[in-house]
Amino acid sequence: MVNRGVAAWKGRLYLGALDGRLIALDARTGAEVWSVATADPTRAYTITGAPRIVRGKVIIGNGGAEYDARGYVTAYDAESGKQLWRFYTVPGNPADGFETPELARAARTWNGEWWRLGGGGTVWDGMAYDVETGLFYIGVGNGTPWNQRFRSPGGGDNLFLSSIVALDPDTGRYRWHYQTTPGETWDYTAAQPLMVATIPWQGRPRRVVMQAPKNGFFYVLDARTGTLLSAEKFAPVDWAERVDMKTGRPVERAAARYDKTGQPVIISPGPLGAHNWHPWSYSPVTGLVYLPVTENTGPYGNTTELKVNARGYNTGVDAAAALPLYRAPGAPKGAITSYLQAWDPVRAKEAWRVENEVYGSSGLMATAGGLVFSGDHAGAFSAFDAATGRKLWSTPAQAKIVAAPMSYEVAGEQYVAVLAGARGLPDGQVRTSALSANNSRLLVYKLGARAQLPTAPVTVAQESTILSRLNPPLLTGTNEQVIDGQASYARVCSGCHGAGGVADKSIPDLRYSTTLNSLAAWNAVVIDGARAPQGMASFRNALAPGEAESIWHYVISEANKAKAAQRP
Repeated sequence: MVNRGVAAWKGRLYLGALDGRLIALDARTGAEVWSVATADPTRAYTITGAPRIVRGKVIIGNGGAEYDARGYVTAYDAESGKQLWRFYTVPGNPADGFETPELARAARTWNGEWWRLGGGGTVWDGMAYDVETGLFYIGVGNGTPWNQRFRSPGGGDNLFLSSIVALDPDTGRYRWHYQTTPGETWDYTAAQPLMVATIPWQGRPRRVVMQAPKNGFFYVLDARTGTLLSAEKFAPVDWAERVDMKTGRPVERAAARYDKTGQPVIISPGPLGAHNWHPWSYSPVTGLVYLPVTENTGPYGNTTELKVNARGYNTGVDAAAALPLYRAPGAPKGAITSYLQAWDPVRAKEAWRVENEVYGSSGLMATAGGLVFSGDHAGAFSAFDAATGRKLWSTPAQAKIVAAPMSYEVAGEQYVAVLAGARGLPDGQVRTSALSANNSRLLVYKLGARAQLPTAPVTVAQESTILSRLNPPLLTGTNEQVIDGQASYARVCSGCHGAGGVADKSIPDLRYSTTLNSLAAWNAVVIDGARAPQGMASFRNALAPGEAESIWHYVISEANKAKAAQRP
């Protein structure tokens, strides 16, 4: 499960569950106060983002745009859980009428029968409320499917996909929008974190909304009107040359439109984006924005037809068709590099960067004391000089760090806390926690503290007293691989091996398979037929390239879930 945080208000905690429920808890006891279903349970909606509390309302969006979702945000009364308003981010079936005049106008930017799969546009993360303007800002996600050729034949901007939208938080009424990627076809969501600040602009203070979304451009907008003030590349971008400041639209590279050319292409950034969901920070002391950047590419190609899969992603993209392009001389690899970047939003350029030793994004936090705190995938938690990027302090965390730090004060003393732990362990790091295979822990720091992390590795005896013989390797696959593997497993494997890898016949339970320890061993069985004499035939002709690996990651995921459930 992915969860990006909770909201606290008047003695209650509010959180979203993966099954689409919004839950209010008593902060002292943990007792449930109320729970509401925010979505149709028959469709593939989820909640992975944190709610926001605005004027006595708790506001939440949903995920699911790769499936069959129609995006929206909903406001509920924070006391009772009663629904107060809902704003849809894409128009529905015109035959049913439109909920607002804005959706009727938005429908003119769509073609075909987009509503059959929902259209996408889920608001799964970025939301911000500004007391000064009284507006509530949301970042809208990608389309369903990604490939616009299937989603909206004939093109169109497809509002309000990949847009920043300002709403009235009391009524949910539309105020303004800016679309970062018109007619997006690369999974370039604008659901990344939004930031509201006052910056010096042309000699005067100006209230702005800022975002660095997946598509690689750093946007500065007037917070009251949505007027575009700046849009510059903060990372390598080749899907567009620039943003035309007169029209506010990107000047696209024609070859990037694989949906129109019919030719496969390698694009930068790829679908994971130049900046994804990982939290960023702004310091009014330095005037700089600090963000985690990843330089990467992604393969895109057309499919001949869209075959809707009710249990898997529906992207309409044939990534395998573009993979041969990576073998060309000088072709960039998928994951290139990552770094902590300080960006000057006034000068629209990088101020400094700190390269990561190991590729990967981690959230970060700037403080009034002139520091920037961030973890990394090499297993360190560090503090940097906010003005120069010089590393001032670092400590081993014994785990990869993805989450952003936070700070609080107790009795006049400042603490800094961070949730450590991600898929796998840093290179060379041994497991030191009997309860977590990833050494996942809440780490808290303060000046003068003397606590130490355990250094002794977990012994076999310790492990055996806590866990049964189910002992899969750590999950190292991406969310996309696991989800794709789930669909492929259901299609190819579940008939014999049981749903979710749980054997319901005499066929072996794959969660206990020793082949999970090695992709080569797994492929030797699944692709090469190493166990054909025992009745496990080769599935080489039944699986597309990479599909066996996705199934492997999915089974590892299921095995780790089962192991976690065995803990006392």
